[in-house]
Amino acid sequence: MTGRRPTPNEHAPTPALTPSPPRPVRTARTLAALVTGAALVTGCGLIPGTTAGSADQPITVMTWAPADTKATNMPGMPAMAQAYARWVNAHGGIGGHPLRVLTCNDHNDSVTAARCARSAVDQGAVAVVGSYSQHGRAFLSTLESAGVPYLGGYGASDAEFTSPLSYPVNGGQAALLAGNGEQLGKPCARTVLVRPDTIAGDELSPLLNTGLALEHRPAVTDLRVAEDATDYSGQARQALGTAGADPTGDGCVVAVLGDRTDTFFDSFRRMRADYPAVRTASVLGSVDQSEINRTGGAKSPYEGAYVTGWYPAADDARWKPMRQVIREQAFGDNRIDPADTGVQTTWIAYTILKQVVESLGEGEVSARTVRIALDKGLKVTTGGLTPSLRWGYDHMSAAGDFPRLVNARVSFQKVEQGRLVATRKGMVDVTNTLAEAP
Repeated sequence: MTGRRPTPNEHAPTPALTPSPPRPVRTARTLAALVTGAALVTGCGLIPGTTAGSADQPITVMTWAPADTKATNMPGMPAMAQAYARWVNAHGGIGGHPLRVLTCNDHNDSVTAARCARSAVDQGAVAVVGSYSQHGRAFLSTLESAGVPYLGGYGASDAEFTSPLSYPVNGGQAALLAGNGEQLGKPCARTVLVRPDTIAGDELSPLLNTGLALEHRPAVTDLRVAEDATDYSGQARQALGTAGADPTGDGCVVAVLGDRTDTFFDSFRRMRADYPAVRTASVLGSVDQSEINRTGGAKSPYEGAYVTGWYPAADDARWKPMRQVIREQAFGDNRIDPADTGVQTTWIAYTILKQVVESLGEGEVSARTVRIALDKGLKVTTGGLTPSLRWGYDHMSAAGDFPRLVNARVSFQKVEQGRLVATRKGMVDVTNTLAEAP
């Protein structure tokens, strides 16, 4: 879930622009056609946008995520954004405005992430919505200087929880790791964390330790690995040996490697028989139901693993509206997996965007008016997928290092008979745990 350390002098290609479309005519057919099909290629696929001040002007937003990289990839997020736009435009748009979605591939690179932000500003985006990038410091300064809100980011960097223009919908990596520590506090006497040797990866072990400390468990053994390796046999052997050496037999191995988590567990599986008592764990985003199915279901290396997530389980009825949109507008698009937390986050972010725009009535829809509505504490709902959310000053977090955190709830799940099932009724609020994080 994290990217590599940026190379100081690395440069990304200049984003390519596509020609501007003609001014839209406000008909149902045109509304349905006004969605970008911008491909995730090097740089950004862009269609110029216009701040919506009258009913026939489109609302332009951007969604970005890495794709086609050797590390974590999230192509389903821009794809979900485009499917949502096709769906909402087929039903009259947002507040009567057609929705235009720009997409950008940040390539897990800080330079390109900043260029994606600059492209969003230059093309008149009123917000960046439902996106993933670990390079928060690189892109947020650009958005802040232009006053463009960052709505519903994945939470891959701590900067998303400090920037005054960030409006997170979940607790990010911080909540997942703190929650995972809480979840493992009882069953794990000794814990080994396998995580990327990256800047973002450096933040993980202190958060996990904070959750473990609630049960007076010792700090994790922090095992740093290359995030783009094709084999982790040596690291799996080291993790198993360390966790398996606990005299109580209650050792645990936590792997948080994004797309490479399955590579680690494949190596792990081959030597697991020598350490049958060692438990496993991860977080949603590194593991999901589709990955469990693909690797053998009840016979997968994830069987019995403890998993912490932000949202209800993928088969929960509250995801039905999202699944319906996918069926209608993205049937056969294998980039969009309804069990993927990135796709889910994008869906939630666009659900909120729709409410924000509708709250503006006949008024101007711009980065400024969207930001003002959010800052004044507009209450939005997500069909029970999160608590109701507000970002007004009175609703900021008590966790000092995460002032923009308004939803610190996580779900505790476990893989049983090849299915992710909840191990605890309801959600767990980790605000107080995060407040104790170093």
